[in-house]
This record gives sequence, structure tokens and C-alpha cells, in this order.
Amino acid sequence: MDWASVREDTQSRVGWRATVFGISASPAEGRRLCWMNVLFIASVAVVTADPPQSRKLFVDALGLPLEGESEGYYSSGSIPGSKHFGVWPLTQAAEACFGTPEWPAGRVVPQASIEFEVEDAEAVARAGGELQRAGFELLHPARTEPWGQTVTRLLTEDGLIVGVSYAPSLHEGATA
Repeated sequence: MDWASVREDTQSRVGWRATVFGISASPAEGRRLCWMNVLFIASVAVVTADPPQSRKLFVDALGLPLEGESEGYYSSGSIPGSKHFGVWPLTQAAEACFGTPEWPAGRVVPQASIEFEVEDAEAVARAGGELQRAGFELLHPARTEPWGQTVTRLLTEDGLIVGVSYAPSLHEGATA
């Protein structure tokens, strides 16, 4: 394979993106659209329309140490390799994203959620702006939830809720 021609073809196809977003078409130089500083994956959650059925799998069959928090939300911060794993009822995901317990009919129904942690609440707002400038539609702008987490979210075409967040509790006692 002639890698020089592959690179040239790639550069011609994505060249306009490089001009608009200030990115490079060269894998060696990177393709960053945004400059947010993701510190770690803060949370992964399965989004489910049937929390009791999901509990049978994740708690009863797999034996995960999930605890119920409210209205069918089960989670744990003590599974090795994960800051937070949850089973998130679809009704709660709809409420968090749209302010209503019904998921909008015109939107793909999410299967999972992942949240990426940044350094502070202001960085969440900046990240949301960067994502919008890169052409992504936010489900909601940065906002602070009752439990203190600041988050902005988007929904991918294949049903993944992606959040950029700052949860002070994940930074308490952290060393730089």
C-alpha cells in the first residue's frame, strides 16, 4: 500500500475541517477538535426502560455491588476500574436531559451513558461551547445538579449519552 497517497487523499478529504477547526489531517499531528482537558472517565451507566429486569442481571446474576438510590437507580463507586457504574432508568435519563419523564419520540433511545470529568465547573461550560462550535448539538447547556455535579450532555446518533462533567466529590483529596 502506498501510504503517501493514502495520506494525501485523507488530507484532501478532511482539509476543509482542518481549516475550519484548526486541526491536522495527519494522525501523527493529531485531530483534536476541542481543547478540553479530560481527566478521567467519571461514570458509565446502562440506560434501561426496565430497572427491575436490569437489577436481575447486574446485581443478581453478575453480583455487582450496586445499591438502590431512588426510583430504580442502582449504582456503585466500588467496582475496581470504575469511578461510578450505574443502571439509570430511562425515565430519569429523560428527566435529566429534557425535563420530562418521557423520552422524546423523535430521538434515538439511549442504551448507555458515559461522562468525562474535567477540572472544574467552568471547564464544563467551556467544553459545551467547544462541542457546539464543532457541530455537536447539546441536550442541555452546563448546569449544576442538586447533588453538586456540573454537567452538559449530548446524544450520539447511535444512542450514547455523552456527558462532560465536574463532580467535586471525585476531586476531594485528589493530588495533582
